[in-house]
Amino acid sequence: MRNDKAKLTAYHFNYHSTDPYGNPAILSAAITVGDEVVKQLQKKARGLVIYNRVSAFQEDDSPTGGEQTAEKILAGSGLITISADHYGFGATADKHQAYGIGIPNAQSSVDALLAAKKLLPTLGFKWDDKILFNVGYSQGGQTAIAALRLLTEQHPEQRITHTFAGGGTYDLCETYRQFILHGTTNHPATIVAVLLAFNEYFHLDFPYERLFKEPLCSHIDEWFYSKQYSVGELDHLIGDIPVSDFLTEEMQDLESPTAQQFMTAFQQDDLCTGWTPRRQENITLVHNKSDLTVPIANAEHFYAFAHDEQGLSNIKLNVRDWGSQFGQQAHETGGIYFALDVINSICSTLGIFPWVDVFAIDVF
Repeated sequence: MRNDKAKLTAYHFNYHSTDPYGNPAILSAAITVGDEVVKQLQKKARGLVIYNRVSAFQEDDSPTGGEQTAEKILAGSGLITISADHYGFGATADKHQAYGIGIPNAQSSVDALLAAKKLLPTLGFKWDDKILFNVGYSQGGQTAIAALRLLTEQHPEQRITHTFAGGGTYDLCETYRQFILHGTTNHPATIVAVLLAFNEYFHLDFPYERLFKEPLCSHIDEWFYSKQYSVGELDHLIGDIPVSDFLTEEMQDLESPTAQQFMTAFQQDDLCTGWTPRRQENITLVHNKSDLTVPIANAEHFYAFAHDEQGLSNIKLNVRDWGSQFGQQAHETGGIYFALDVINSICSTLGIFPWVDVFAIDVF
């Protein structure tokens, strides 16, 4: 798929991976190559980027569905970007996505990387195999840390140059706990999507009426599983209302048997415990203190786990109060500063000047 305005070409491909249950599955992803690689570097890229996408609720929000915001930003870097659709989009568009479950989404990213490294030479491309960036914000931030974990445990020969994770839910238990205690969120659709995913893929199998109040309860299939609505549209459908208006009493009670089953499931996907990062890993965490969608405790807890418990010295915690700017919610504002941080750090690593053409990026 050619994008002349952004000066990039995307190659869509299918590959072998697993579904959220761990069963074999055929998934899809996109390889994005900027004209810089072809015209200036003669098909010898400066390296590779695993881009772990942000939240997607519509098919065209996925990499093979046409969403290319991050790929446009990276297009002029001389890096080749690999972006997995994740289960529930692209080749598996007829399935429910595993929203907010880090490990299966990371598995699709890791397998996409391995498949792309086999496919790229057949397309005539080479790259510096010592350069591999791992990038993601929001759900992508969670996926980026989970991908780092899987590469550490399953493919230690794959060394990541730098992992950039922003606004991610590394500790879902604490995220849900704070959500209930605060009684509100800027993106209620994300909480609903997480509960739906864990209810299905962890075999909790609660009927909707045990989790959600009306009118949300009767519209789950239409609103969430039809993939017709964006996250903003879903937030509007649910309404800017307190938690007590769309979650049942038992889901609001953290000590209830129902909520406890979800907390147990969340714990199984916790990225702040249960593994040992390599001590030489370079990790940058970025988080907006004002973020009410993903609490700052996520970044703080992962930093404490990696830096204090595991002794990682090359982990940076960039936490600031950027508030809500540019007409965006605080979570999205954090994403803009995250993108700028990633650009500056990658430029510094590669020894090049910033390459972003803001006129080619629709988001700006």
